Amino acid sequence: METFWNTIAQYNAATWGYQILLTVIAIALTISLFTNPTKIIQRTMKLFLALLNAWIAIVYYYIYCEPRSLNNVFTLFWGVMTLFWLYDFLFDRTPFERTYKYDKLSILLCLLPLVYPLFSLARGLHFPMMTSPIMPCSVAVFTIGLLLAFSKRRNIFLILFLSHWALIGFTKVYFFKIPEDFLLASSSVPALYLFFKEYINSNLHKSSKPKARLLNLALITLCGIIGFIFSITMINEICQM
Repeated sequence: METFWNTIAQYNAATWGYQILLTVIAIALTISLFTNPTKIIQRTMKLFLALLNAWIAIVYYYIYCEPRSLNNVFTLFWGVMTLFWLYDFLFDRTPFERTYKYDKLSILLCLLPLVYPLFSLARGLHFPMMTSPIMPCSVAVFTIGLLLAFSKRRNIFLILFLSHWALIGFTKVYFFKIPEDFLLASSSVPALYLFFKEYINSNLHKSSKPKARLLNLALITLCGIIGFIFSITMINEICQM
């Protein structure tokens, strides 16, 4: 656990200026995407997401998390995410078209990374040994929020990768004593449910085994189990405070 927090402190101390710049760019692009989603803005956001994922892969994991175990695996993971967005930038497989269906949840998810550091401060941590907006879990939640707000046609493999990372955030609550990730991971569960529900519903007319309706029921059950586990975790964290 000491190695984990030391790497975060070194990362924040060395890159805080760049993190502020990336955060400002993310805010500007997100506002533009909500208010004036031109083709140029859409493509720029995809290129920025590729840059953001590459930053997490190279700067965060490969450079500053080198002392951690499995840092190469996580570097590869976020490298694949970078390739997803570069591919999307070139071939436009995930058009950023406003859905207007889940605006409240999507805006909440986009805003959560901005308040991420406040939760560290609230529990007594100080810069540089604290969470920041440009970290893996916050970037994943920000991406989920954008996809929920804008994408009518989604890359299911990208959603699966983001789902996997949301669950990894849950494990950090126990192993590294970082309850901030519990908030981000749990907030992404409803969004992930909506992604998969719409994917299943769009294929209801197709013949599949098991049937799409059974898959939908399985999805509801799975998300219910995850939600129950998150609730138990939150209760345990409160009881230990």
